[in-house]
Amino acid sequence: MATNETYNYTVVRQFAIMAIVWGIVGMLVGVFIAAQLAWPALNFDLPWLTFSRLRPLHTNAVIFAFGGSALFAASYYVVQRTCHVRLISDKLAAFTFWGWQLVIVLAAVTLPLGVTQSKEYAELEWPIDLLIAVIWIVYAIVFFGTIVKRKVQHIYVANWFFGAYIITIAMLHIFNGAVVPVTLWKSYSAYAGVQDAMVQWWYGHNAVGFFLTAAFLGMMYYFIPKQAGRPVYSYRLSIVHFWALIFTYIWAGPHHLHYSALPGWTQSLGMVMSIILLAPSWGGMINGIMTLSGAWHKLRTDPVMRLMIVSVSFYGMSTFEGPMMSIRTVNALSHYTDWTIGHVHSGALGWVALVTMGCLYYLIPRLFGRELHSLKLVELHFWTATIGIVLYIASMWVSGIMQGLMWRAVNEDGTLTYSFIESVEAMHPFYIIRFLGGALFLAGMLVMTYNLWRTIAGARPVEAPVLAPSLAH
Repeated sequence: MATNETYNYTVVRQFAIMAIVWGIVGMLVGVFIAAQLAWPALNFDLPWLTFSRLRPLHTNAVIFAFGGSALFAASYYVVQRTCHVRLISDKLAAFTFWGWQLVIVLAAVTLPLGVTQSKEYAELEWPIDLLIAVIWIVYAIVFFGTIVKRKVQHIYVANWFFGAYIITIAMLHIFNGAVVPVTLWKSYSAYAGVQDAMVQWWYGHNAVGFFLTAAFLGMMYYFIPKQAGRPVYSYRLSIVHFWALIFTYIWAGPHHLHYSALPGWTQSLGMVMSIILLAPSWGGMINGIMTLSGAWHKLRTDPVMRLMIVSVSFYGMSTFEGPMMSIRTVNALSHYTDWTIGHVHSGALGWVALVTMGCLYYLIPRLFGRELHSLKLVELHFWTATIGIVLYIASMWVSGIMQGLMWRAVNEDGTLTYSFIESVEAMHPFYIIRFLGGALFLAGMLVMTYNLWRTIAGARPVEAPVLAPSLAH
């Protein structure tokens, strides 16, 4: 790295590039297993190609490899720019990069081989979990150490969101990962029965709440004002949004366990907290979209801005749908159906992936000192991705509600109207539409990759200015 660089952009570049690489891998696996649901013969009778083994590979790749690499890149970039200082340690930052890539490779090897704890979003076995904990603690040292040595008194709100996600994910991962190892690749949970389920969904829902929501809101609060060239709509609202979201989200996990052996009061607490979550979530959505006040024309002229604003719109929609699905009577219909899959992907594709892509379009030209290769390709990417998302989630909504209604339909004598296989047959056309939607979204990712590759080609690394303008005031 050039010694005259004010900021450590090397690690940001590395994470940004790997976010793109892992995004393609994760989404490709997702499209393949979506095709398997429509055409089951695609598992070729090979154990490591079955849906049950590739599905956790897909979720880990898109959440922790694609999303995680993007969050490392964004948080390292934002904390330096807003604190006006270089990362506290280049070597520790490099350790987080290489360590995180090692974790991803280990996941890509072990999961298809069936090495798993069988916990949602926490499938990796204990040696990899220990490595994740070490990397995460080093990440916290780099991030908070940089904040401690900042040259400005104010801590910009994006760093509050990044900081909360780093602390909470460490807590969730360590407590949910408490196991008794029996061999190198096999362990048993330290918790039993319903307690194990409760700890898992405390972790599982807050992996969504902090990894996939709070952290990406940190992205939103920095990159939308930057791309818009406007200050954040309401700084006071952003602080209220932060504290209300952070306090409420942590309690929402029990809504995954309605109608289970979990005590009723715990289920009700999860439901009530989930409904309350609607207020801070929509406050944040309004804050993000209204940042465009006075610059609405950019939605017509700037497809990168459009990606970001549409992502925040999907955030608003998903955070309305989630609390609604946590209500017991709605959950009685939606649980275990494709409606849940539609909801998850409206958040994952519409919110997380689109805001990440918008940020990569912002970051890559600046990190490599080049103009973006083609805005027309961004336009093509935007429409390809958006149409793909709509096909995906609409087909899953229709399929899921139909599925739930078929399962609960009874004849006058009390027998079930439909067999399970009849509900599977009825879902088949929607699985084909879901596959097409996913394929379109992957095609958009490939368009972005080509566009950013052409942007980087032959680039000279950017020289960072001594001070970065702060968006804090």
